[in-house]
Amino acid sequence: MRLSRYFLPVLKEAPSDIEIVSHRLMVRAGMIRQEAAGIYAWLPLGFRVLKKIEQIVREEMERAGSVELLMPTLQLADLWRESGRYDDYGQEMLRITDRHDREMLYGPTNEEMITEIFRAYVKSYKALPLNLFHIQWKFRDERRPRFGVMRGREFLMKDAYSFDVDEQSARKAYNRMFVAYLNLFSRMGLKAVPMRADTGPIGGDLSHEFIILADTGESQVFCHKDLIEMGAPGPDVNWDDLQAQVDRRTSLYAATEEMHDEVRFASEAPEASRLSARGIEVGHIFYFGDKYSKAMKASITGPDGVDRPAQMGSYGVGVSRLVAGIIEASHDENGVIWPDAVAPYDVALINLRPGDEACDAACETAYAAIARAGKEALYDDTDERPGGKFAKADLIGLPWQLVIGPKGLADGVVELKRRATGEKLSIPLEAALEKLCG
Repeated sequence: MRLSRYFLPVLKEAPSDIEIVSHRLMVRAGMIRQEAAGIYAWLPLGFRVLKKIEQIVREEMERAGSVELLMPTLQLADLWRESGRYDDYGQEMLRITDRHDREMLYGPTNEEMITEIFRAYVKSYKALPLNLFHIQWKFRDERRPRFGVMRGREFLMKDAYSFDVDEQSARKAYNRMFVAYLNLFSRMGLKAVPMRADTGPIGGDLSHEFIILADTGESQVFCHKDLIEMGAPGPDVNWDDLQAQVDRRTSLYAATEEMHDEVRFASEAPEASRLSARGIEVGHIFYFGDKYSKAMKASITGPDGVDRPAQMGSYGVGVSRLVAGIIEASHDENGVIWPDAVAPYDVALINLRPGDEACDAACETAYAAIARAGKEALYDDTDERPGGKFAKADLIGLPWQLVIGPKGLADGVVELKRRATGEKLSIPLEAALEKLCG
């Protein structure tokens, strides 16, 4: 994409009332624009990151055996009355009445609707296990939306739902999502720590939050340091028996502020291994048994011929929240530092003198070579001064910067910069392209 044809409304300064770094950088880098309190338009650069994250989530859900569908944003209030949550959910639910006086709501979550879909079609244990997921916009009418897309009112969420015949099978489904979450966050360049968590309004008796550590995190977390260094299990695991992978992590102390027990922490983690830090929740998984299936009569016939409520779990990832979370974990004083897997473009190609025949030719050669290699460049072919181009490239944080100017070309070299480390190489264009494209 040529920057002269792109829509990238960068700002030199962010509004003074912005509180956290991700919100400030997303506004400055032209990724989002606030349209109402807690509601944002996703501009082209931010939207590309959002779609990259969404695709990683989708791939890892499918790898773990989940099947994608799409449920509507609007739901019937009567479904929520069946589960007993309509009146309990409180003012965060946006309630709507249509022209026929039917009570509806803008879904904050989808346990009721997925249970209704399940009970309409699945009657026997032979159709289980089943795990369904969708990626959809949701709305919670936060009293005080803040921190940009970190705590907005409208947000993009992946939620998956598992259905099983008994508790043993349901806990296996829970473990599959537990491992899938470790893998998907790792692919995004994040170290996410699973922590025992409160089940909140979703309900149930087993729940973990996945927390990434960041100085600007919204809450205090406590864990054994070994969890930070533990790598993701990876795709080549035995998906039918993951208990050892889960036990390896849950055997070490890790808790959110709400679940923290200082006495247990002191007894289970040596002093040198105790970590207290700020964290950001990017995923939350729940096993809640028959909480919804029993209330909504979503029963299946077991192998013994007896009907029973399905055992269920739900598994959420904040897709739009992750954009901000990644920035909180990966930035410097100059701007964003995108991990390669979620970067909106792979390379910032910077022409220091558009109109110069040699610079234009070299940039066109590089632009075409990068495209042939299956990578994407954002080509700065504008007439902006070099200092402004460099500042913009650092601000938007693409993994590589390829700088081509007349002085370098006269010496037979271009400059290749790695954004994450700041390392710069002055090398021939062919060598730079080899390094970028492989």
